[in-house]
Amino acid sequence: MILSKGNLTIENLLFNNKKDLIPLKEGGDGVFKSGRNGVKRIFTTKDRKVDYICFEKEKIIAFVKSQMGYPAMYPLLPVKIDSPIKAVLMDLDGTSVKSEEFWIWIIEQTISRLMRNPKFKLEEVDLPFVSGHSVSEHMNYCIKKYCPEKTIEEARKCYFEITDYEMKAILEGRGHIDAFKPTDGLKDFLLALKSKKIKIGLVTSGLYEKAWPEIYAAFKQLKMGDPRYFYDAIITAGYAIRKGIVGTLGELEPKPHPWLYAETARIGLGIDFKYRHHVIGIEDSGAGIVSIRLAGFTAIGMAGGNIIESGTLPFCSSYYEKLSQVLEI
Repeated sequence: MILSKGNLTIENLLFNNKKDLIPLKEGGDGVFKSGRNGVKRIFTTKDRKVDYICFEKEKIIAFVKSQMGYPAMYPLLPVKIDSPIKAVLMDLDGTSVKSEEFWIWIIEQTISRLMRNPKFKLEEVDLPFVSGHSVSEHMNYCIKKYCPEKTIEEARKCYFEITDYEMKAILEGRGHIDAFKPTDGLKDFLLALKSKKIKIGLVTSGLYEKAWPEIYAAFKQLKMGDPRYFYDAIITAGYAIRKGIVGTLGELEPKPHPWLYAETARIGLGIDFKYRHHVIGIEDSGAGIVSIRLAGFTAIGMAGGNIIESGTLPFCSSYYEKLSQVLEI
């Protein structure tokens, strides 16, 4: 399904997407007010993760909120697709590998342990807030709602204890061996891109200890060898900061921030920003779609994630059910 070319005016964007985009009188944590200081309009998406501040001459600034206390602002640039395509940037969870149910189960196990309630289950309304973002953001949301007496540090410690145990079990061929399944058509899609000499970057907000077992398991099932030598670049959110571990800042700059996609293209694949219209990104989450767009690339949405629910469909240039359909582009 072709949706737009990414260059809609503010008026058309709001008029054609009333169900997804919500007009606001003020945004950016109260910093910006509609009709003042050059601000023409302000709107947000249904998940209210990002406010879009619209100025005269179609200038749009995205204000990315943060549950960790560090919001940021980025320009939302127009996008288009120029031939030839030089690179395809692909999300991991949901787009390349089906794993959301497993990671939601890990979150449930974490909160269950913190609450000492073995019967704990997340509610359906929680799902948009426990996928597509960083571990710390997921944990922060859950403890605020279910166990406010706990700290984010306690939740992270518990989460990684459970994750380390489960990941070790999977890599050793036991535990949840069916936790990670390659997306239908992934092998054919990747090989088709390789045959066209298109560079492929794998991008995930997941920390390395989460992401690597997923990639490894998927490639093992597909009999495609070592993913480190197949992909032209693989970018994760790095390593978790824990005692005895040298970590990174990946958890404060995950999707919907642009940095993972920007780094994959510019540093990992060596593609200069001036060639950004020769790059497309593929995602199934609302946070991922916004990340691609803020990095300056055309975003292709995939069904099965939370793009519809989050209200970020207007930022997709196309939206498909299957990876094979993306090859039409």
